[in-house]
Amino acid sequence: MRSFPRYSCGFVCGLCILAGVVLAEESAKMDPQTLALQPVSVNTQPGPAYRARVFQGIPGIERADNGRLWTTWYGGGPDEGPENFVMLATSGDDGATWSDLKLVIDPPGVIRAFDPCLWHDPQSRLWLFWAQGVTLWDGRGGVWAIVTEDSGVETPTWSKPRPICDGIMMNKPTVLRDGTWLLPAAIWTMPSVRPPGPEYVIDNAATTGSWAVASIDEGKTFAPRGRSDIKGRQCDEHMIVERRDGTLWMLARTNYGVGESSSSDGGVTWSEGAPAKTVTHIDSAARFFIRRLASGNLLLVKHAPPSNHGRSHLTAYVSSNDGVTWQGGLLLDERAGVSYPDGVQSPDGTIYIVYDYSRRDAREILMATFTEEDVTAGKCVNPKARLRVLVNKAADAE
Repeated sequence: MRSFPRYSCGFVCGLCILAGVVLAEESAKMDPQTLALQPVSVNTQPGPAYRARVFQGIPGIERADNGRLWTTWYGGGPDEGPENFVMLATSGDDGATWSDLKLVIDPPGVIRAFDPCLWHDPQSRLWLFWAQGVTLWDGRGGVWAIVTEDSGVETPTWSKPRPICDGIMMNKPTVLRDGTWLLPAAIWTMPSVRPPGPEYVIDNAATTGSWAVASIDEGKTFAPRGRSDIKGRQCDEHMIVERRDGTLWMLARTNYGVGESSSSDGGVTWSEGAPAKTVTHIDSAARFFIRRLASGNLLLVKHAPPSNHGRSHLTAYVSSNDGVTWQGGLLLDERAGVSYPDGVQSPDGTIYIVYDYSRRDAREILMATFTEEDVTAGKCVNPKARLRVLVNKAADAE
């Protein structure tokens, strides 16, 4: 895994038009592997051209200190591939209404932007991470980020795009008790998929894994710390929880449900991966969501269909004993085709979960809000609880 020099965050005002023109001209001269490693222009005025999308999904959510909500997802093109771009929208009224696209990251040519992630760091800066690579998967990927200190306003100022590490990171970082940030970045098991030519195949046998990428200086620099290689991992999508005893618990998406690994040295070394003992999931690969709540309990959102097959019955659970047992079971959406939950909690205890529904037909991004009380009761007992709130619906092509 490649680590980068000591980049500064560089909170500067946008990207100038001239730089974008120069980049476009230079990109035409680059081979795809080189082009994938270049910063792209961030389009903060995307306009109506991006409204029509035949595919979209894989969302993330965050909440600013003043209550402003942000969501991200990606789409474009008929499926996962070089036409994909990342999108960002916001709400100033607690999700009752949502803006049109506020920002688009759309790399040129066969380079795609995908698997975005939103995260507020301990300094209340909002990070938008995304992956960048050649076609579907180039064997290397690359995590990029932009940052704003103004997430409470509708149109904030963003930093320049910044490379973080190789791989893909679609789930939020974890801040350890000692202040270390751990980013869950993965280099998938498979080599290059659908490269534009045999000369662009990347052999990743020496770098593949579910990585923990660390920052010990509040995001000024990042370096790979250690990795797990859970048997059967499929696109990883791993998440890291710091247990009360100080050990780290990694859960990863696998072809049999969920795998787990643990670390007792801050993520440098990891135990041999195995099927998770206390977290069951559908027997085909799918993303789930786990996070420490303000109460100290863990929240888990996963599929729980009666048949144990298919992406349906998105359900929330809580654990008061670090995931040994789980209680409750609040059904958020029972329909087939719901998937990829991400979440955040507000200071008043409200939990916000965003997910996608029917990526190629309805093409909707949806939100649910609820509390721990709702989860343990297994039904919405809080009058402010909301299910199936529409965040975005892609328009049809004209």
